[in-house]
Amino acid sequence: MSSKTKHLKQPQSLLSRKYLIISVALSIATMAGVIYWTYTPGVLEHLAPKRLPGLVIALLISFLRVWFSAAKIRFLSEKQLSWMASTRVVLAWDFTSAITPSTIGGAPMATYAMTKEGLKLGDAGAIVLYGVLLDQLWFAMAIPILLFAGIFYEVVPAEIGLVGDVSMGLLYFGLLSYASVLAYGVLVNPGAIKKVVKFVFKLPILRRMSDKVEEEAENLEEYAHQLRKKPFSFLVKAFFLSTMSWLARIALPTIVVLSLLPAPEVLSVLRSLAMNLAFLVVPTPGGSGGVEGLFVLFQGPLIAREGFVGLAVFLWRIISYYISIGLGIMATTWYVNQQVAEITHQD
Repeated sequence: MSSKTKHLKQPQSLLSRKYLIISVALSIATMAGVIYWTYTPGVLEHLAPKRLPGLVIALLISFLRVWFSAAKIRFLSEKQLSWMASTRVVLAWDFTSAITPSTIGGAPMATYAMTKEGLKLGDAGAIVLYGVLLDQLWFAMAIPILLFAGIFYEVVPAEIGLVGDVSMGLLYFGLLSYASVLAYGVLVNPGAIKKVVKFVFKLPILRRMSDKVEEEAENLEEYAHQLRKKPFSFLVKAFFLSTMSWLARIALPTIVVLSLLPAPEVLSVLRSLAMNLAFLVVPTPGGSGGVEGLFVLFQGPLIAREGFVGLAVFLWRIISYYISIGLGIMATTWYVNQQVAEITHQD
């Protein structure tokens, strides 16, 4: 086992029962609050049975998102990972992202999972880095679409006011800036990433972590050099798979809403795209509490019957969050058991 592999964190250390409890509690509390404030007695009588099969479509779209994400991981690994292994990696990645703050995310677990599936640490790190780059390229493409659509549609709800408009503007600027820096560092000048990281961690408040970060910056540069060797067609196909995964994620809230009652489809999709970008800066574990609130702000005004708002939030989170947690626990438990089996075998 290489020294780098030895320094990989174990799966148990990448998870936190505290974060899981906080994430689920915030989600339940927020949904309960929304249902309490919006519920109207007898509202369920207005459900149209012919629309309810849309919830099955929503479930299929959710699984399709996982499939495209797994296809992306498998493609980036150049088929070194099987379909089952790629799916396990995605489920563990999603689970960790769902219960940790956005500043931590699921990347460490994804890297660990891929090494347990047989990839070298450097290859796993390169795949994670490339995946992050593809996400940032998607955000960079989505923002101009939202800005152009804003000429014709009220993409950012008037209810969020001037503060909300300014916040979304800052978010757009931040995402575009980060995407530009990452794309330049990975695709053009890998050494730039290391220089920027080392410069930032020279600041007094961050200096104590500089040694550890410098080592990671070296690894990052090495991974970036690996990625630069890939042909442009490789980037195009990987970006297509990443985009399809994001489109499935974007479509889900709209499909849930339309499963309950009619709504302006195009505006709902645009608002779903905007709110998914806003999810990125919610600081709570898995965004819980914040994402439910953003759903109410962005999709709520499009729901004709206020009593359906809480139901829409509940159904959307069940499909997009709680099922993900259940499947993710199974995948993560598999990696924990693998680790235990390895230790037992060594003893």
